[in-house]
Amino acid sequence: MSAELLINVTPRETRVALIENGVLQEIFIERASRRGLVGNIYKGRVCRVLPGMQAAFVEIGLDRAAFLHASDIADADAQQVRDAPSSSEDGSSPERTEPVSMLRNGAAITDLVRDGQEVLVQVIKDPLGTKGARLTTHVSIPSCYLVYMPGAGTIGVSQRIEDEDERKRLRELVRDAARRADGDDTGPGGAPCEEWTPADGYIVRTAAEGYPGSIIEADMAFLRKLWASVNELAASVNGPGIVHEDLTLVIRTLRELSATTIERVRIDSHDTLERVLDFTGRFLPEMTPRIELYTGEGPIFELYAVEDEIQRALHRKVQLKSGGHIVIDQTEAMTTVDVNTGGFVGHRNFEETIFKTNLEAAQTIARQLRLRNLGGIIIIDFIDMGNETHKRQVLRALEKALARDHTRTHISNVSPLGLVEMTRKRTRESLEHVLCDPCPTCDARGSIKSTDTVCYEIFREILREARQFDTERLLVITSPEVTDQLVDEESSAFAELEAFIGKPITLQVESRYSREQYDVVLM
Repeated sequence: MSAELLINVTPRETRVALIENGVLQEIFIERASRRGLVGNIYKGRVCRVLPGMQAAFVEIGLDRAAFLHASDIADADAQQVRDAPSSSEDGSSPERTEPVSMLRNGAAITDLVRDGQEVLVQVIKDPLGTKGARLTTHVSIPSCYLVYMPGAGTIGVSQRIEDEDERKRLRELVRDAARRADGDDTGPGGAPCEEWTPADGYIVRTAAEGYPGSIIEADMAFLRKLWASVNELAASVNGPGIVHEDLTLVIRTLRELSATTIERVRIDSHDTLERVLDFTGRFLPEMTPRIELYTGEGPIFELYAVEDEIQRALHRKVQLKSGGHIVIDQTEAMTTVDVNTGGFVGHRNFEETIFKTNLEAAQTIARQLRLRNLGGIIIIDFIDMGNETHKRQVLRALEKALARDHTRTHISNVSPLGLVEMTRKRTRESLEHVLCDPCPTCDARGSIKSTDTVCYEIFREILREARQFDTERLLVITSPEVTDQLVDEESSAFAELEAFIGKPITLQVESRYSREQYDVVLM
């Protein structure tokens, strides 16, 4: 599968489009005013411990306190809380101990952190809606070839590297390099794995496949130096604040996607091109020949109709080529996807029509989840199928399409009602949340009251005001469409109401009012 990156850079916004076989699959957007926080490391201060939720809120210098769950706290911090005094002799907080292992089973949040404690934390989920960022003390720092996990004591290899000999080679290579970095001089191979545990943890990334040990070891040395500088900065920071910021969107995307079959990278900014070439020259030399400056006459996102695809991704309904469609509804709790045959009637029988629609929908749903960056719980309502073989084939088609997703997904099961339940890891805001604000007219409900409903609300408000206050007349200020309804379809009811209260009622049109807005003014 051929893939291409299109990178559009403007002073306040950067957009990266991933194209596969000529079709937009993913869009990444970063704005100067709202940069993503995932991967950033902060020196934080615990501001509130919640035993009932097994969690704590931590101030890290943002508008809202961030959320830290007990399961995301390293075990060494628990030992620190138990052993350290509440404050040192000079009144300052005790020195932080670096996390070295996983959380003890059954540990209470009050054994792990306390109010006022300073902790080194990393953002694992951006603030979403009204929720603050999600934190962990299990810090992980990715580079091109490795993910470094201080204190984890494990070595792993990406599952995307399927060759067992290559997996073994990389594991031993990292193990020997880690042994030397830890000061163990027993020589190559050294003691068996069960007799030696590295001080830190490493995951070999897919990009490391086929690379020599010197490259991997240099990457390891860079990560260890970076971690040392993070700790030095954390020690010097007074109060909550950032101590390490992740790479920019463009560099981060290249780092994450370098292992895929990216055949070409086109960038429409000279400055960004130079920075990217500097990065790839040092860390991804094989990518450098594939990077070029876009010099086309039209905007870069006119290629492959990227702008049109982004606009369509903001709509609820997605048309299928067969004539059917899917409807995607995103809520705070979950995302639901409904599949419909629409105008597709097929050429054989109804069961075959349903099967073909569901197969096409499975491919489209997988793409839309990536394109819209939908995460969390996802419920898919395929059209009911009586044929068990068809059900299995549709589920396999969905699994196969999701396998191309770089974000972790998991299909839980098919519910007794025939709904497919799945999850997709959510670390950043969806495309809709990045590009859109809640509708001020419907207050993000997705619907507005009918003109009939608003007219009857106005009638009730007039009765309430007339009974409660002594006034000579009333003025009703409404939107144009509600005013038209009052003087047309509801004219007789309006006249009866005016006679009933014994006071004249004047209508005034306010073009800036939405349908649901109105005022009843006493004159």
